This record gives sequence, C-alpha cells and structure tokens, in this order.
Amino acid sequence: MLGTALLLLVALLAVSIPVAAVMGVLGLALNQFFSSIPLYLAMGDIVWNASSEYILIAIPMFVMLGEILLRSGIAHRVYAAIATWLSWLPGGLMHANIGTCGMFAATSGSSVATAATVGVVALPQIKIRRYDESLFLGTLAAGGTLGILIPPSINFILYGLLTQTSVPRLYLAGMIPGLLLTGFFLTIVLIYCLVTPSKGGTPVESSWGQRLRSLKDLVAPLFIFAVVVGSIYAGWATPTEAASMGVFAALLLAAWERALSWAMMKAVFEGTMRTTAMIMLIIIAAQFLNFVLANIGITDGVAKAVESLGLGKFGTMLLLIVFYLILGCFMETISMMILTTPFVFPIVVGLGWDPIWWGIVLTILIEAALVTPPVGLNLYVVQSLRTTGAIADVIRGALPFVGAMFALILLLMAFPDIALGLPNWVMGRA
Repeated sequence: MLGTALLLLVALLAVSIPVAAVMGVLGLALNQFFSSIPLYLAMGDIVWNASSEYILIAIPMFVMLGEILLRSGIAHRVYAAIATWLSWLPGGLMHANIGTCGMFAATSGSSVATAATVGVVALPQIKIRRYDESLFLGTLAAGGTLGILIPPSINFILYGLLTQTSVPRLYLAGMIPGLLLTGFFLTIVLIYCLVTPSKGGTPVESSWGQRLRSLKDLVAPLFIFAVVVGSIYAGWATPTEAASMGVFAALLLAAWERALSWAMMKAVFEGTMRTTAMIMLIIIAAQFLNFVLANIGITDGVAKAVESLGLGKFGTMLLLIVFYLILGCFMETISMMILTTPFVFPIVVGLGWDPIWWGIVLTILIEAALVTPPVGLNLYVVQSLRTTGAIADVIRGALPFVGAMFALILLLMAFPDIALGLPNWVMGRA
C-alpha cells in the first residue's frame, strides 16, 4: 500500500502536475482502492478546518510584507547598503547577496519572496562585475532559503500549527542557527574566491564615508524586524497580530519613501493573492491526503516500520534526514512539511528529541529541498529572473550550499543547545 502510494506520487510529479493537484488525486485514488468508505465526503470539514485557523492569517500578511518592500524600492537600497560593507571581501557582491538575503529574511517569512527580491536587484551585477555566473546564481538561490530559518517564518507558523508547538519559541530557536548558516554560506564564497580569484569578479570599492552614509538604508529592515519580532516577545502581539503590524510598518516606510501609489498597491495585492492562494491550496490538499493516509493505516504503519528497525536515536534521525533529502528532490517544501509531519513528528518525539529542536532541523531540511533538483523552488525562482542560460547553471552553483546545511544539522545533533539555548534562556526569564 505504501509502495503504491509512493509510485503514484512520483509518477504524478514526473508529468509536471501541480503539487496540490497531485496530493488531491493521490488522496482520491488511495481512498478508491484501499478504503471501504467514501472519505472524500469529509472534504467540506477538511477545507474548513484547514483554512479557518486564526494563525494562518499571518501567511498573507508576511507575503504582503515582502511584496511591499520589493515594490517600494526599499530592498534595492538595502542591497546597496550591505554591498558597501561586504563587497571588500573576496567574492564581492556575492557576500552582499547572502547578507541581504539574511537581512531580508528578518522581515519576510518566505524564501521565495527573499530569493526573488534580492535576485531582481543583484542579477545585473553578474555581467557588470564579471562574476562567475553559476556561483553568483547559487548565492541567490541558497541565500533565499534563509527566509524560512531566520524569524519571522511562514514555515514555523505551519509547523507550530501542525504540532501545537510554540511559534515564539520556534522564532527564538531559529535565530542562532540562521546566523550560523549565513556565516557558513559566506565562508563557502570566501573559500571559492580565495582558491579561484577569477570567480570573484571585479572588486567593488567603497569609502568609509559611503559605508557610514549607507547605514540609514539599513534602518528599514531593522525597524520591521523590531516591530514584528519585538512585539511578540514584548507580549504586545501574537504572531498573527505581529505580521499585521509588520505590514502597517512597511506601508509607513513606503509612504515615507514616497513610493506608495495605487499602481504599487495593485501589484502588491496581485502578488500576495497569487502566492497565498498557492500556499492555501497546498495546505488543503495535504490535509485531505493526510486524512486518507491516517484512515487507511499508512501513517501508523510507517511509524511502526521505522521503530522496528531498531536504529536508535541517532541512527533513526540520520535515516529521516536522508528521507527528507530524497523527498525534497521531488516535492514542494510546504506540502512536504504538511504531508510528513503527522507521522514523522511522533517518531521524533518518541525518540527523545525536543519538538522545538526538530522544528529547526526540519526547516533546514526544507531549505535544502528548496535548492535541490528537480523541484527546488528557489532554483526556478532565480532562473525565472534570467533572460538567457540553462537552469543547470543555478543548480551547479547552489549545490555547495546544501553541504553547509547538512553540516549545520550534524552540528545541531551534536549540540542541541545551539537551537534550544536561546528559547530556554529567554522563556526561563519570562
């Protein structure tokens, strides 16, 4: 039964059917062949329950926040400011790509929005500064993944909803790993460009006066971060309310920059509705498929099969890591989280791993899925911004950064307090 489900899943994905439709069709097919009762009759309740959770309002809010920062031109100025501070390093603006992605991640909960926003600003520099195109594209695709690890994060909200885990704790737990992963990415670029200086392009020269003057352009993302994350930990707002406050703050900044217009807001609303509709359709389809899997016994069967292997705490975790790395090659990230969490989460917790810790590890695995072919969403986002060239260039440039993600996971397995120390300390003092 499980083998049939996996074969059908891969077959449907292989013919380029949208992932939400794949999960819906798979659920209906499994219901038809392996269930004696028409489970699809529960679809009305599933749709309502999957779309009426209060915390899900944060998703369109965070998407809109990223859209406003992109359309208002604030992201362009942030990139230019970070470039003046980081471009002296071997690798030049590739460090600015990663640094801007890290800072933009602190204002947008979406990896796709992060990659798209920074990519639009940065791509023209490849030819102007004669960078190694593949590595430059890789920094954009991989750097964009920081959008779901550094808080605020849409994925943390979904994980918290699925597992009844504290979203504020997840936000705190993601900060240090997010900064570490940013440092790993910068180090990879540094090593590449020290070994092969030609990859680093033409150096960008900036005076200390330019750097100091650019600091004013970094106020906007720091202000948004303070409003969104600061309001949560000050006890003034829930994550959903904080996301709404972030949108309001972004609108104030856009007005201050004289970029607020009806045309801009039309583009913001269109982008927000398109992305939100895609995410919500995936959530609903995944919830229906999970309902079918649970009722025909696959969910419990998988959990029992993994436990029967007797691999122990670390062996089972390594197996799960391999499972997610393989699954990420074929499945979109949000659907992967929603689909697998109901049967993987009890296994992880049963082995003694902390639910908050697993939320961070799972998010890093999802980051890897964003840049692994053939379905890595960030690869296609970056490729869509180009006018020429094959997607193989983006894939080749992004693969070294997947190794950094795997290294961070091993580090978290050896030292869980990298993720758990900050939330335990902050919440312990509260």
